[in-house]
Amino acid sequence: MAAGVPIALAVILVLAGCGTQPPAPESAPAPTATATVRPTPAVDVPVAAATPAPARTPLPPVRVAIGAIGVDMPVEPVGVEIGGFMELPVDPAVGGWYRFGADPTSPDGNVVISAHVDAPRYPIGPFSRLRELSPGELIEVTDASGRAHRYGLATVTYYPKADLPVAELFARSGARDLVLITCGGEFDPGTGRYADNVVAVARPL
Repeated sequence: MAAGVPIALAVILVLAGCGTQPPAPESAPAPTATATVRPTPAVDVPVAAATPAPARTPLPPVRVAIGAIGVDMPVEPVGVEIGGFMELPVDPAVGGWYRFGADPTSPDGNVVISAHVDAPRYPIGPFSRLRELSPGELIEVTDASGRAHRYGLATVTYYPKADLPVAELFARSGARDLVLITCGGEFDPGTGRYADNVVAVARPL
């Protein structure tokens, strides 16, 4: 039995592939097809200038004249007072231009000028006669450069103060109308204000 062991071992070594020939290499995987990536077409993108355009300098109105009713009064820039009402010069003979809106040279938006109809210790104001205007009457507004802007009256309307179309009259775009505002109707001594507003709207000529 012992003599058969080397023979059996030799058979195992031969079957185990102990010869000099190496095993055949594993076949490499076949190359796969890849999609061709096309460049993205160029797109023209507008580039805004880094420097913002200079702000437009307004030319405030300094005078308003209505020959038909004898109005010729200076105008001053005004803002908004506490309570949300438009600020006005104390003297009814001086108009207030709403400086947060359009000026006579603006490309669009209404020019709003308002004045008291009267005030304590002052005579009754020139705008008290707005109600006497007729359609087509000429109104001239002079700006700070001395240029006169001409308007033709379109309408004169009484509005209860609660119904005043503020967004329409104080519009900053669209029509380039001239809006003149004063008080009218009954006076309420409790509030110190009149019940209505008298509004004259004129179109550029």
